[in-house]
Formats: sequence, C-alpha cells, structure tokens
Amino acid sequence: MKKILLLLADGFEAAEASVFTDVFGWNRWEGDGTTEVVTVGLREQIKCTWNFTIIPEKVVSDIDLEEFDALAIPGGFEEAGFYNDAFDERFLGVIRYFHARQKPIASICVASLALGKSGILQDRKATTYNDPTSHRLDQLSSFGVNVQNAPIVHDGHIITSSNPATGFDVAFLLLEQLTSLTNVNHVKELMGFAN
Repeated sequence: MKKILLLLADGFEAAEASVFTDVFGWNRWEGDGTTEVVTVGLREQIKCTWNFTIIPEKVVSDIDLEEFDALAIPGGFEEAGFYNDAFDERFLGVIRYFHARQKPIASICVASLALGKSGILQDRKATTYNDPTSHRLDQLSSFGVNVQNAPIVHDGHIITSSNPATGFDVAFLLLEQLTSLTNVNHVKELMGFAN
C-alpha cells in the first residue's frame, strides 16, 4: 500500500484537499487498490478557509515520515491564516524530508509558496496562483524559483499548479506517479472524466 501524506495548514481550501482524498479514495476502492491518504496537520483541529473545522487523522509530531510514499499539499488563503502553518518550520521540515528522499510532492495553487519557503524549489521550475491582480508569482520568484506562468508545472518529483481549477489534474498526475497511466485512465473513466 502506498501512503500519501495530505499535509493540511490552517486556512487550507477544502476543495483543494478533497481532490486528493477523492482521487486516491476512488483508486483504493475502484482502481488498483494500492493507495491510502492520511490527513496530517500541525494541531488536532484545523479550520478551513471557509470557516469549518476538520480533525486530521494525525498530528505531524506523532507520525513517522518514513511510512509515507508521497506528499500532497492544498493551498489556502492568507486571510484565513494559511501561511502561519504553511511557513512554520515543522511544516517546512516535512517538505524537506520528502524532497531529500526524492519522493513525489504535489501542491495546488499557493501551496507551492511553502515549497519555495522550504528551499526545495531553488533554481527549479514551478508555478503558483497566477491571477493578474495577485503578487504570488513574484513572491514565488523571491525564493529563487524559475517561475513558469503555466497551469501545471512538473519538475522532477515536484508538481506545482496555478489555481484551484487544476486540483483534479494535479491529483491524477500524482496518482500516475504512484501507479500507472493505465490505472489513472481507469479511475478517470469511473469518476466520469473524459480520457
């Protein structure tokens, strides 16, 4: 069984997290059956961007990172306190651990800023929230990143994306890295996505 650590910061966007739980959940029950998602946060309760509270299965301080095969991180809103957790050293330490072992890392929207802050995107290609009214691309660039204005950027074992609409595509790319394209196409078909 391949275990995916779904790392949640306070203020994360629930829709961006749900693409990982749904895609990998569908794979576990209807696909090749080889994946399991574990939700993890810095505390026992986390408030989402839109003000509801979730209880992650595990707290970072209580897990053995060696048990996990991949890392997934949804983005969130500054106004909801996302960067308080996403830029916390405990959060960044998890990112660095997966990077040091070249395990797959997938982020959606502004979650790539946590990757940038951790230092793992130095001189790598990546993207983040790209609305013209936002300064997030410049912020990502300040971490020494070769910023790409593209919906999804896949550089080695790291996937970054530009907005919430890319969520399912990011989750399917991570599933492909952990299983196979044939399996991904099967899961997509079952979920009603056109191949």
